[in-house]
Amino acid sequence: MKAVDSVLIGAGQAAPSLAVSLAASGQQVVLIEGNLYGGTCVNVGCTPTKTLRKSARVAHLARRAAEFGVMTGPISVDFPAAIQRMRDKVEASRHGLVQWLEGTENLELIHGWGRFEGRDGERFLISVNGEMLSAAHVYLNTGTRALTPDLPGLDSVPHLDNASLLALNECPEHLLIVGASYIGLELGQIYRRLGARVSIIHRAGRIAEREDDDISAQIAEFLRAEGVEFILNSSVTRLTPHADGVSAELSDGSTLIGSHILFATGRIPNVERLNLAAVGVDTDKRGFIRTDAHFNTNVSGIKALGDINGRGAFTHTSYHDYQIAWAELDGQQPDGQWHDADRRVLSYAMFTDPPLGRVGITLAQARERVQQGQSILVAEIRMADVSRAKEESETDGMLRLIVDAQSERFLGATILGIGGDEIIAVISNYMATGASYRLMMQALPVHPTVAEFFPTVLARLRAVG
Repeated sequence: MKAVDSVLIGAGQAAPSLAVSLAASGQQVVLIEGNLYGGTCVNVGCTPTKTLRKSARVAHLARRAAEFGVMTGPISVDFPAAIQRMRDKVEASRHGLVQWLEGTENLELIHGWGRFEGRDGERFLISVNGEMLSAAHVYLNTGTRALTPDLPGLDSVPHLDNASLLALNECPEHLLIVGASYIGLELGQIYRRLGARVSIIHRAGRIAEREDDDISAQIAEFLRAEGVEFILNSSVTRLTPHADGVSAELSDGSTLIGSHILFATGRIPNVERLNLAAVGVDTDKRGFIRTDAHFNTNVSGIKALGDINGRGAFTHTSYHDYQIAWAELDGQQPDGQWHDADRRVLSYAMFTDPPLGRVGITLAQARERVQQGQSILVAEIRMADVSRAKEESETDGMLRLIVDAQSERFLGATILGIGGDEIIAVISNYMATGASYRLMMQALPVHPTVAEFFPTVLARLRAVG
């Protein structure tokens, strides 16, 4: 048996940095990964999809070239070349991560599946590749994977998730996507621009349901304009093989034929290999590990970081989990959102083109609070009225800011449009300070930018009815 100070299971976006920090503090650390270092983000999430998104955007702009006075010939996509570029970026990112970890003193990497085997007094026993480890502290960062619903006929047809879709070497002729949330919409637009016909089947009457109605409608409008088809208020009830690929029977009795079918229907935590019962770690009904705001599980000495704790489903929240955890372990007394996960400002983006940046509450949620007696102000502007957007012919979307009338603090923001994924950080970072929106009104922004309109928009604040 090998005794160490800390064992980290899973090398997603929290564990590698935490492992290096622990090792640098003098601890003997083991980092166990059973699949690919870097987790979802590096291998089948952010890195590959944003790389492929760029190829898709270039193709889209090339098709629009005449709008800008640029003459081109017929536009075609070399799909294998785009895929290879994506894989090269992924490999480089993963290789860089592994090199960094391997070069860290006091840190050992083990490629295998870590599993709890019980306790030895106050220490935890973890087995991996037939070896037994003993550790005073264990950090879990095993993430999530795609959830594929159990449908009649599922086993009779090839089906894809976000990982296996990216393994294709040829562009689907007709891609059926089940689910119109963020992953489904992003991938739908990417593959449409790369040459696939795309049909998205969604159980609800509108897409991107977490967003306000008008935001959902605008996203649907620009995706439809590119040829993405939506089948709403519908679900797949049965799958059968077809000469052209797969036949999907829908809830209204109709049938949709596609060359490929992708399920973008949610995520489930990777917990089944951990043998959590051996040490008594609690999970919720979906399998996510329950933690407090400092990521402590119900078992002292075990923390759960990243997507597995259900406190965020993003690379940035996972890395922020590391920052909060390390601030506490290192004895820091940080200001702001490093205090704990309950007090951080959560922002996210959907990387359609144009992208959506979001932080805090929506307008619908603001209206609910008003009904409960809170005084809230809102202001907005269409991207069609923003100079920079007009100059670049990128006028889809809008900008919406929501503030509390009493404290004058920002409660939320929605930026759908050019640069929305980047610009949202202006508001989320500002929210972390707790400052009054009036200070932003007095700021001197750069022209011409989208963000320069924040002071102008804030001057239009009105009561939420």
